[in-house]
Amino acid sequence: MSGYKTLKAKGYAQKDIKNSTFIAYAIPVKDEEEAKNVITDVKRNHSDANHNVSAYLINSNNVLAMKYDDDGEPAGSSGKPVFKVLEMKELSNVAVVVNRYFGGIKLGFGGLTRAYRETAIEAIENVEIIEVCKRIRLHIKSNYSDIDVVSRLVADYGSILETSYSDVADFVVEVDSELKDIFIEKIINVTSNRVTIK
Repeated sequence: MSGYKTLKAKGYAQKDIKNSTFIAYAIPVKDEEEAKNVITDVKRNHSDANHNVSAYLINSNNVLAMKYDDDGEPAGSSGKPVFKVLEMKELSNVAVVVNRYFGGIKLGFGGLTRAYRETAIEAIENVEIIEVCKRIRLHIKSNYSDIDVVSRLVADYGSILETSYSDVADFVVEVDSELKDIFIEKIINVTSNRVTIK
């Protein structure tokens, strides 16, 4: 199936490393705008944290957007490792924010990298990863005599979004994009070509 992997819900993790507390949120998002809003909200809720490191990777509607931010930590020590976790897990449409409450002991570049990466991984692994298939919308007009067979076939390949009735039954459906051609061929065959599909 063509599609992408993302998170089913919001993931959370907290780790204490050498007196510093790291809190990570991994959140599924629809697009870049939502990713930015989610990051802003988490930063606002943790405005007392010393650092609010963030990263996101969006791949939706043929738009690829990626960004990471060290938020005052040494360049490359925090935002990039969090972003690399998204790449390693092959996740899309996910934003991650890791808050750090500094405990007075410096961790060094390697220690910071590990702490941010491990907290991000734990937040992601605390929630289910799901596969989202790319879907395509079709408009089907059918005779009343074919309503049942059309409905059953749509249920096998996707879902009915809207139905309206006039002189014909009018369906707006969504099917997995990779199965579109097979679906169209089957629906034409079972209705003896009595449907119109756009």
